[in-house]
Amino acid sequence: MRMRSQRLSGPRATDVPALLQQVGALQAQDTQASRLAVRPRSDGPDAQSVRRACNEERSVVRTWAMRGTLHMVPAEDVGWMVALLGPIFAAADRRRRLQLGLDDELCARALPALREILGGGRTLTRAELVQRLAEAGVAIDPRGQAPAHLVGFAALQGLICRGPDRDDDEPTYVLLDEWVGLVRPAMEPEDALAELARRYLRAYTPAGVRDFAGWAGIALGQARRGFQRLGGEIEAVEVAGEQAWITGGTEPEPPDAAEPCVRLLPLFDVYLLGYRSRDLALPPQFARQIQAGGGWIHPTVAVDGRIVGTWRLRRAKDSVTVAVRPFAPLDRALLPHLEAEAADVGRFLHADATLAIEE
Repeated sequence: MRMRSQRLSGPRATDVPALLQQVGALQAQDTQASRLAVRPRSDGPDAQSVRRACNEERSVVRTWAMRGTLHMVPAEDVGWMVALLGPIFAAADRRRRLQLGLDDELCARALPALREILGGGRTLTRAELVQRLAEAGVAIDPRGQAPAHLVGFAALQGLICRGPDRDDDEPTYVLLDEWVGLVRPAMEPEDALAELARRYLRAYTPAGVRDFAGWAGIALGQARRGFQRLGGEIEAVEVAGEQAWITGGTEPEPPDAAEPCVRLLPLFDVYLLGYRSRDLALPPQFARQIQAGGGWIHPTVAVDGRIVGTWRLRRAKDSVTVAVRPFAPLDRALLPHLEAEAADVGRFLHADATLAIEE
């Protein structure tokens, strides 16, 4: 059911904006990984399709949202999402900003300066923003993490967002209201919280209140209110001995033993980031092979919803090698499905692809 909710099995979207409407958001702190997250959830789009959606069509916006982390979200939803979540994470990051010399007075001066600097449709890199801010009398240390935290603060205030990538994938930043234009009218906070809960369950069902709180980065009580406001839209079920919720009418799809569902998931994939515990999908004895420390989530191989190994992409000029390292020897019946997934990675990247199984 979770694989189906994530569009990793069953019907899949045929364009990037439709997919983002269905899954709500995809992690975007790694640009290439965010593109690759679209591939196993859709039929037809390629890496250029994701670039166009983000850089030209502006149907998808990258900004700081859930957990204060960079996500791709539907353009029409970015306004209410940032209005709901931005103040939470801006406040949570204040102590770190102060450690970096970004006190409240400096941040208050930086915001109008950024609006002036980026006004008129300008797109600037982080280094260019720091330089222009200095010229405007708002000097910050260009070394270290201060520029990143100032940019994140401005985004959480709803002022800026990621703009078009440069040719080398270097990010640029733009004014959110100029980039997106008209967005959905602002919601009341409790209505926005209910809508976030609705989007979460649509993409992660079955899931519990603690799962929602962890995914969004909000307090447990706030998450509970979000679920409560959905009322009869959701139904209680039991998952691994704990209460969880599904969207009304959701039915498990019987597995097709003759056709295993094999998916190559990229770095930071939301299938592993959407729940408080990964134990249902990832055997605990292999957890450190996926996340050895910090927030780094390695690319994974999923078979019928369970993680069976890791993989990496080795790039050459016009070709790629998909190198799979299973936790245990794979059933040979899976090889044609892995080969098909590797070939689809090649299609997505417009490169010849070869599958390699590593020991």
